[in-house]
Amino acid sequence: MPAEASGTGAPGLFRADALAGRRALVTGASGGLGRHFARLIAAHGGAVVVAARRDAELAATVAAIREAGGRADAVRLDVRSAASVEDAIAAAGAIDLVVNNAGIAVTKPALETDEEAWTRVLDTNLSGAFRVARAAARSMAAGARGGVIVNVASILAYRVAKQVAAYVAAKAGLVRLTEALALELAPRGIRVNAIAPGYVETELNRDFLRSPAGEAMVKRVALRRFGVPADLDGAMLLLLSDAGAYMTGSTIVVDGGHGLSWL
Repeated sequence: MPAEASGTGAPGLFRADALAGRRALVTGASGGLGRHFARLIAAHGGAVVVAARRDAELAATVAAIREAGGRADAVRLDVRSAASVEDAIAAAGAIDLVVNNAGIAVTKPALETDEEAWTRVLDTNLSGAFRVARAAARSMAAGARGGVIVNVASILAYRVAKQVAAYVAAKAGLVRLTEALALELAPRGIRVNAIAPGYVETELNRDFLRSPAGEAMVKRVALRRFGVPADLDGAMLLLLSDAGAYMTGSTIVVDGGHGLSWL
């Protein structure tokens, strides 16, 4: 199994200053893909505001970025609270880029998924992304500066798996939300796109992906391996940078060909 990437960017794919002069907000940035995306943006010249609920982990993310020579600040953010989102956007300042990454999953059969679990997943993964996008877009529009929003969806927006009904519903909704926002915000110079990762190894899922169940699953991936965070760098940088200036309402699937197999 490949080791997790360091999060320092994708050398050779994009110029090191591809995001210079941009200020980005990354949600769910206390670990996993959120922390990786924050480090990626900083490594390509952007200033990053990392946002999540866990203060200690946010501080660690900021420290790692600054130690590598990047620029980073932190704001506390709970995407389930409209007030928290508004406060975080105000504290972040004039942002140009948003990575809507915050998300959770509840693994449980549909018939055993209670109202609280269903609502918590939908409120975080879908409504939370809407709250952040809405507040950020209002700020961008007020400053007449345009901007970019990238929503982190999932391969499960296009294919389903057992025991994650709420997660699948939320990510499918996020793809359609991306398209709806792209249509409405284009006249304001705001592009809205999404990436749909397949199974990407992070500290949150490493044990499962390396278990017998994970070893069985990887056989259904065309490239015969799970992804690492760096596999998402090209798509993310394309959508955030001027290289993707003519893209809005798009979702880029990065899954190693997993979606080609329905076995």
